Amino acid sequence: MRIKPFKGIRPPRELAEQVASRPYDVLDSDEAREEAKGNDKSLYHIIKPEIDFPAGTDEHDRAVYDRAVINFNRFRANDWLLQDDREQYYIYAQTRNGKTQYGLVVCACVADYLDGKIKKHELTRCDKEEDRMKHVRNCNANIEPVFFAYPDCPALDELVAARTQAAPEYDFVSMPENFRHTFWIVDDDADIARITGVFATIPSLYIADGHHRSAAAALVGAEKARLNPEHGGDEEYNFFMAVCFPASQLTIIDYNRVVKDLNGLTDEAFLRALDRHFVVEEKGGEPFRPERLHQFSLYLGGRWYALAAREGTYDDGDPIGVLDVTISSNLILDGILNIKDLRTDRRIDFVGGIRGLGELKRRVDSGEMRMALALYPVSMQQIIRIADSGNIMPPKTTWFEPKLRSGLVIHSLAQS
Repeated sequence: MRIKPFKGIRPPRELAEQVASRPYDVLDSDEAREEAKGNDKSLYHIIKPEIDFPAGTDEHDRAVYDRAVINFNRFRANDWLLQDDREQYYIYAQTRNGKTQYGLVVCACVADYLDGKIKKHELTRCDKEEDRMKHVRNCNANIEPVFFAYPDCPALDELVAARTQAAPEYDFVSMPENFRHTFWIVDDDADIARITGVFATIPSLYIADGHHRSAAAALVGAEKARLNPEHGGDEEYNFFMAVCFPASQLTIIDYNRVVKDLNGLTDEAFLRALDRHFVVEEKGGEPFRPERLHQFSLYLGGRWYALAAREGTYDDGDPIGVLDVTISSNLILDGILNIKDLRTDRRIDFVGGIRGLGELKRRVDSGEMRMALALYPVSMQQIIRIADSGNIMPPKTTWFEPKLRSGLVIHSLAQS
């Protein structure tokens, strides 16, 4: 893999916690407006600039994209964001529930993404790609990093372990998640050369989170290359910012479903329909979480149920067919409820496991939804297997936690 160091644009140490924000796509405009209240330095003013407009403003309005640029320039003019004077790498560690994962912040190569060396496991939506392309194009920067995994590499582990013995540049706990974020600068020439050299021996990187951001960054880079008659291949737009973690350190949690109706069935008829492909066991009023692959949790009519897929309903030799998202999509959502396309059907919504089973119960008990389905999380090994085979996972399969904080470092596409 070809990577390079870069001159990061980042907040002064004393402002890091004020600037840093959650990623643009994990909260809506109203939630971002509330989190940024009273904080002019919040990165939400750049990544979700609709918060500077009256509630209800279309986030895709041209004026909103223009405001992102205005705010980015304002942050730099006010010295809330400053550019480092040399190219370097960075280390970003996240701690959740006592577990720490260590990522290297690098610039990945657009050509590697377009050639398939940076592997994806999800389809992207054109409208979301276009949204992020406009943001990257207008700001002329990767404001937020993407989240990559790489096969475990002892040489990189040793280097990271040595560098993180030093005092960090940033160290704070973010709310409301209660996650710790720690950040170091790698400015030693020998270490920089070592990181670049080791990554050159790694055959593939895997997109963990940020498929739309990856696609948008790569497409803008390719666009700039086409428009530059003197394109040479080493310009900054040929690279985009990513945080790369060893695959074994990552945590994937459940990504669950809530459905508005039962396709005309009563609760009793729906449970009888499930019995054809699942062993159905009532669990009572206390939340029940799936305990293993091919077991599901159903919340319906104020009761929790365990659903165990019967033998013969899945193929362990099929990397896609064996996934619980595939089993539930084929046998429940499509086969019983007639939900054919998870990306477009408005009868279904998705809830990241970080919100807990209580959120599933709340949305059903409120009457907004009729039933909820909780899934056992996929593994990183499954993701790598699928990406290596050239297959694509069904939509809304993976939820990585903790999420990266945006704003700790930014990559400018302008030549320095």
